[in-house]
Amino acid sequence: MSVAEDLKDSLESFAQSCNENERLMTMIKDWNRTILIHATDIDHYHTVVTNSGTVTYFPAKQPAVDLTVQSTAEILAQVFYGEVSPNEPYNAGTLRINGPQDDIVRLDFVIAMIWE
Repeated sequence: MSVAEDLKDSLESFAQSCNENERLMTMIKDWNRTILIHATDIDHYHTVVTNSGTVTYFPAKQPAVDLTVQSTAEILAQVFYGEVSPNEPYNAGTLRINGPQDDIVRLDFVIAMIWE
């Protein structure tokens, strides 16, 4: 499987896992955000949208975003598969997240709640 396919699969799995977790859906029902995922090494864009507790994955860039997550496709796939905490690559400088601090913390929480 290519890194591009692996990243796509990780984001689809992430969205599905979020939508299967009733507790998480309740906790994010008021968090309506568009999150751009940019794999910098292969210049691929993906979007994850949270809306009224539901998480939807789009395999393309959306026009308006609230939060941007950037790294290599491999690191992004590892984060969204739950293989590594986002804190590890973020602290190492290999994962960049741009947006309001509250949204960054909320995204970290969602990832942790799904995979940890």
